[in-house]
Amino acid sequence: MRSFLLLLLAITLVQAPGIAHTQSSAASDLPPGSSQLINPEDLLSLLQSGQENKPLVLNVGPSILYMQAHIPGAEYIGATAGKQSLERLRTRVKSLPRNQSIVLYCGCCPWSRCPNVRPAYNELHAMGFTNVKVLYIADNFGADWVDKGYPTIKGQ
Repeated sequence: MRSFLLLLLAITLVQAPGIAHTQSSAASDLPPGSSQLINPEDLLSLLQSGQENKPLVLNVGPSILYMQAHIPGAEYIGATAGKQSLERLRTRVKSLPRNQSIVLYCGCCPWSRCPNVRPAYNELHAMGFTNVKVLYIADNFGADWVDKGYPTIKGQ
């Protein structure tokens, strides 16, 4: 039921007026299996490893979804289909070394329809970041992370 509610909310947000969905900004431009992607299982293993240099995990999705559940340690940037969140992303990373490991994720909707990961990914590459990955969320964050029992935090 929870996954259904998250999916329903995601569909509503994706179809909201004023949000353009173009082929060039879709998450599907990053095909599954691409070296630019990381699967949930692999990210979880990386985050739970004893390594000191864990990636910076940035949530580039809607605030309501972040408040419901997000990856522990993930920082909220906001839906980067909007200019304000892209500016927040630029501000957050501007002082970081360009080889900083960064993982972006949204999870608002099915991978092929996500309006947020591609703009964030493109922006980081335009800024010269060379170690950026996108968390591959096939359906939505609820189904592909929460329902699998992976750790989450609610609220801020």
